[in-house]
Amino acid sequence: MFVLELTYTAPLEAVDAVIPAHTAWLDEQYAKGLFLASGRKNPRDGGVILAVAGTRAEVEEVAAGDPFVAAGVCAYRVTEFVATKTAPELAHHRQTLG
Repeated sequence: MFVLELTYTAPLEAVDAVIPAHTAWLDEQYAKGLFLASGRKNPRDGGVILAVAGTRAEVEEVAAGDPFVAAGVCAYRVTEFVATKTAPELAHHRQTLG
């Protein structure tokens, strides 16, 4: 499982101009089953996405396709973790230490 942390690198006006394209991109990733949750950070200096994927390279490739990245308004930090405990609704994403 992965935590994707977005940090805005441009003024909020520039970020806001790209939100419709970013939202459409998010919808595509949810439809593919890659994203489990997402939202703005508080204070609003970026966002967080919880994702599942086979490899870190896959997640990094998906993140590179974010319209925010193409517009140069955010940077991504990807953290991989082993989800050994989850809410019942996410049980099928539980992992074991290997």
